[in-house]
Order: sequence, then structure tokens, then C-alpha cells
Amino acid sequence: MPSSSPISGERSITVMAFDYGTRRIGVAVGNSVSRSGQALKTIAAPNLDMLFQEIAALIQEWQPDQLVVGRPLHPDGTEHDMTAKATRFGNQLHGRLHLPVAWVDERYSSVVLEGDAKMHDNLDAHSAALILEQFFAELASPKSDATRM
Repeated sequence: MPSSSPISGERSITVMAFDYGTRRIGVAVGNSVSRSGQALKTIAAPNLDMLFQEIAALIQEWQPDQLVVGRPLHPDGTEHDMTAKATRFGNQLHGRLHLPVAWVDERYSSVVLEGDAKMHDNLDAHSAALILEQFFAELASPKSDATRM
């Protein structure tokens, strides 16, 4: 059962975030008390069934209350091909795992990390951690842009 934060009195929730890509998907986890993300792994499954088997194993291990998917957009905020693919992935997560899904603008998550050589091996998972931290930041702000399902 989720605990309450002694500081805020809010219920602590575990959140798992995904940085969707057609070849690799980064995964991170965090909670609403620390409001930080921890890079878990990058999944490069050969097919959709194996991808969701790996994700289901992570869900079983971490027991998140909420899922977050990065929503790629052009710098001007318009959608492109990957926006639709990431949205479809989020819808599949919701349909298969029956957990709420929120989308977060991820325009610059990978770009921020690309210059950091130590992040290169697990770039997608670290991008997912940034997406998760953006989600927590948007929750804290009175005017949230995170879209929820």
C-alpha cells in the first residue's frame, strides 16, 4: 500500500516512465515524494510481444501506480510521425497493463543528455528519467501540461 509523505501529507505514488523509440525504449522509475527519476534500462526487443513481456516484468517488480510516456514534438510544438507512434505505444500500455498513462512533452530530453559521454550507453533510460522528472515538475505546477488518460 502506498505511504503518505510525512512532509506534504500526500500519498506517495510510484511512477514508471518510457522514452519510446522504434528500435529502443528507455525505462525509468521514481516516486512522487522524491520527485526524481532513476534510469532502469533500455529495452531493445525483437518484437512487440517480447517488448511487452519485458515491460510486464518491470511492472511486476516495481508496481507503479502511474505510467508516463514521452511525447516527441517538433521544436515548434507540432506533431510528427513519432508523436503518433509514441501515443499508440502509450495506448497499448494502458490497454495491456490497465494502468493510467500520462504524456509529457519530451522535445529536448535526449538532446540534453547527448553531450554527456557517461550517459551514452543507457541514453534512452536516462531520457526516460528526464521525462519522469518533467512529469513531476508539471504535477507540482498549478498549470500542468501533462495529458492523462
